[in-house]
Amino acid sequence: MSLTTTLVPLAVALIGAFAIEAVAAPRRPSLRPADLAIRFIGYALVTLFWFQFSWRPWLAASSCLLTLAILSVVDRLKRQVIGEPVVFSDLALLAQVPRHPQLYYTLPLSDLRIAGPLLLGLAMVIAWYALEPTALPDGAGAAALAILGLPALLAALVVAGLSKPGQAALRRLFPRPDLTRDVARYGLIATMMGYGLRRLGEADVRPSPESAESAGSGGDNEIVVVVQLESFLDPARIGGPDLPVMGRIRAQAAQYGRLAVPAHGAYTMRSEHAVLTGLDPDGLGFGRYDPYLARKGDEPTSLARLARAAGFETVFVHPFHRDFFDRAQVFRRLGFDRLVMEEDFSGAARIGPYIADVAVAERILAEIAPGGDPAPGRRRFVFSVTMENHGPWNPGRLAGIDEPLAQYFHHVAHTGNAVERLIDGLAGRRAVLCVFGDHAPSLPDCRPPASGPLATDYALFRFGRGESGPPARIDLTAAQLGCVLRDALALKQAGLRG
Repeated sequence: MSLTTTLVPLAVALIGAFAIEAVAAPRRPSLRPADLAIRFIGYALVTLFWFQFSWRPWLAASSCLLTLAILSVVDRLKRQVIGEPVVFSDLALLAQVPRHPQLYYTLPLSDLRIAGPLLLGLAMVIAWYALEPTALPDGAGAAALAILGLPALLAALVVAGLSKPGQAALRRLFPRPDLTRDVARYGLIATMMGYGLRRLGEADVRPSPESAESAGSGGDNEIVVVVQLESFLDPARIGGPDLPVMGRIRAQAAQYGRLAVPAHGAYTMRSEHAVLTGLDPDGLGFGRYDPYLARKGDEPTSLARLARAAGFETVFVHPFHRDFFDRAQVFRRLGFDRLVMEEDFSGAARIGPYIADVAVAERILAEIAPGGDPAPGRRRFVFSVTMENHGPWNPGRLAGIDEPLAQYFHHVAHTGNAVERLIDGLAGRRAVLCVFGDHAPSLPDCRPPASGPLATDYALFRFGRGESGPPARIDLTAAQLGCVLRDALALKQAGLRG
């Protein structure tokens, strides 16, 4: 096969990929020659990636175009719902999609609407293999050398990107995370590759925890309960009902306010990580997009690690699968002694597809019941993540309620009931309760504003201290809330204020 026969499909792949992105992109792509060169290198590498599996030029070119088409569709949807382009760390979540399709707004592989196109695509690839001649050189030795050499070349490019000269060049192209700008300049593929290599080559970033304003010291608490409420914000802010719990927050909390979170409508792990570590995402470098993927729970400033060192028993309560976000492994490394996961909620009430928030509140209270824990006399730190109000809010989720926003309001009322149950259950004990929303809901009626992710709400209650001053309205970031919780855990007194 001649060189021309190989290069023509590559040229088609490069031009076609650029056309796909130019049509789908919300911003006009950069036409600067240097930017176009980086963009086309990305397209070429994708084409070579697919080429190594088949050695058929037109199949590889078509695979490149299909890859760009799928990425562009996903990117457009993601921007609409979350306000953020596709990023390299999203690829790590692909393994979760077949296991938890409902969380990613897709259908299971067994559904014919998914299985049908996949099987059709597989049949087309098999037919293409039969129809298009291979571009492998003649001779068994030369063919074997080519088959082994191309993957080795691609691997060598990755190694070169991780070398000091390679990282220096990448730092000039991608000095800091700026997805919107970089995708407009270099395209989705080159930006994903560049960000991935920047993350892999990044020195372990260990920023200091944020500072934060707090309404008083926590003192020597017996119990600290922190609950991350799925997709929670005051529903009155988006046209919903006035929840009784919001009135109690404004009347009884030590402090409350808006919480600036790292993402809109998704990426629970970002808010979770910020609160648990007190580390602002801006200080995490390119690991900010999925802190658990980047750091695997190795966090010296984790609230759980510091609390355990201060004599607390540490418990994580989450009514969902252990494998999701690799939480079972990550939370062990974060410093949690015990994990209470979905299997511990067998028989618990479900509202819609997930365990009810009130059931989670009851389990938390059982964990901290006097005399009920496995280490009597130890102070207890409980961190919980709820699930009831997780999307998608689709027709059929709730009997007689099909409109997404109405479903959300139905669930958020139960969230309010769960928080009130915790307030009542902790009253009179020397305890702290913190509740906060991880991100705004990904609803058509709650799109991300141009200014960034919509803030959620948080509240911090202190019990067992007699009369206190009026509640203080203090708006915080998620990382600053994590530092307020250090005081609630009395870590200053223990000399552990990382």
